[in-house]
Amino acid sequence: MDPSVLLMLSNLLHLHNHLDPLLSDSTAPSSATFPAPAPASSPCCSSSSPAPLLFLAIASVLSYASSALCDPSASRPQTRRRRRRSSTSPPAASSSASSSSSSPSPSPPPPTLPPSDVPPGLSAFQTLSSDRIWSMDPAARDARWRSHYGLSYPVFANLVDHLRPHLRTAALPIPADYAISVALARLSRGLPPRYLARHHQLSPALVSKATNAVTRLLSTKLYPDYVRIPAGQRLLQTIQSFRDLTSLPNMCGAIDGSPIKLRRAPPPPPLAAGAEADGDERSPSQDAYQCRHGYPAVLLQVVADARKIFWDVCVKAPGSSDDVSHFRDSVLYSRLTAGEILRDAVVSVRGHHVRPYIVGDWAYPLMSFLLTPFTSDGNGTPLQNAFDSAVMKGRAASVEAALGLLKGRWRILRDLNVGINHAAQTIVACCVLHNMCQIAGEPEDEDVYVWRDPKESAPSARALDSERSFFYFGESLRQAMADDLYERQQRLSSSAGASRPMDGPLWEFGDTAVDRQNLVGNPTAGAGDPRNRVGGRRNLATHRPLAILNSRPIQ
Repeated sequence: MDPSVLLMLSNLLHLHNHLDPLLSDSTAPSSATFPAPAPASSPCCSSSSPAPLLFLAIASVLSYASSALCDPSASRPQTRRRRRRSSTSPPAASSSASSSSSSPSPSPPPPTLPPSDVPPGLSAFQTLSSDRIWSMDPAARDARWRSHYGLSYPVFANLVDHLRPHLRTAALPIPADYAISVALARLSRGLPPRYLARHHQLSPALVSKATNAVTRLLSTKLYPDYVRIPAGQRLLQTIQSFRDLTSLPNMCGAIDGSPIKLRRAPPPPPLAAGAEADGDERSPSQDAYQCRHGYPAVLLQVVADARKIFWDVCVKAPGSSDDVSHFRDSVLYSRLTAGEILRDAVVSVRGHHVRPYIVGDWAYPLMSFLLTPFTSDGNGTPLQNAFDSAVMKGRAASVEAALGLLKGRWRILRDLNVGINHAAQTIVACCVLHNMCQIAGEPEDEDVYVWRDPKESAPSARALDSERSFFYFGESLRQAMADDLYERQQRLSSSAGASRPMDGPLWEFGDTAVDRQNLVGNPTAGAGDPRNRVGGRRNLATHRPLAILNSRPIQ
């Protein structure tokens, strides 16, 4: 019991037994501290005077106040000992919080958050002011951000500005930039929610909720700004980039599919009433997600340009589906067959009007808007092999490289540890983040950011009866472009080092005329290399300047 309470009780008992109420009027000031003894025959309880109650109240207050004033720091050593004891041997959660406050945080912090917005659970997440962040060495700061969040700090700050207004309606108990940093840490490092929950002093459910909220906004609110089908000037720039790379006219993209591995196969659907489960047979839904590589997955279909920027993303098929079925079920296929997109910049090649087209491998059917190689093994004629080499070169430098960067930067796509209901939005969100990085010029270090899918071989796809007209037109276009490409290559090889007049026909792109005869060269050779000169002139395909897209959303 508190000593002050014991002292007060003893004074009250002393007053009760020895105070003389008859002398209270004359001796009140002096008897408060040294009360006069009362006769045993006249106890205070038998008197009708109010003096005993007054003295009891005064004595109680004075005794309690004197005990507090005499020892004001009686409880402080105990508090210090408690704090010292808790700092030396705390529980696991306190240990992580105290260690993070005394040592540098293992993950880089987002900008300063208002104190009123920071809940107690954020004690392990140290914040820095925006002024201090921007005053740091940019290379070191951005390298630190990339190692933990997959992108540099300027891109991170831009992302926070885009998502902050939308996250206010997400009912998250943490600030917007903190929720975004937690989601990016999970996407870029592929960490499970339990690990991030321990690290950031949050619950696993809150980590999952923040991740789902951020990926949903990325796949819906930011997707139209950063994933766009090229048109107008951007379409001409994309065509020019592929022409510089492959010498093929009017190519504007390359399509490919990639399986995204799931951490766990989706659970089987509930049995209908009266149905019996067979323990020896697998659920049809689980078999539907089993991909050709032997693991549960969903299919991702993307179309990329020469800058490795996706301009179409589709996630609608389970892993057991093939690329061509996924393509035919996509919105892109419907818009291409209806002629709604890629209608500008039509050119003429050997009498054929060629509108912008995409290229794919032999797993896709040949159509007028989708050109594929002649053979899958390189055993065609020299003319066919030349065309196939140009097509595969364009695919390798665009969509294949883009998929490698996508899975290299956002490692959660190597082993997707989200529920099947959130799988599609998580994959699309990573594609949006990939485009933001490409537009901003983030580094493409192959040792760090590039992931390579296992090699695969799929049978050649055949056109459906409803696609016969597209197939026949695509077949004639492919043959015309292969003949034209082979003829130009032969003309170039026979005239290497000789001066020739510009007598070849022109390809017209809007208000730009490009000489067909001077479009073939060695893209890897320097400006002074004779292989990049035809008729004493510099090869336009290699040295034509390109307009660079800015780091803002795609216009």
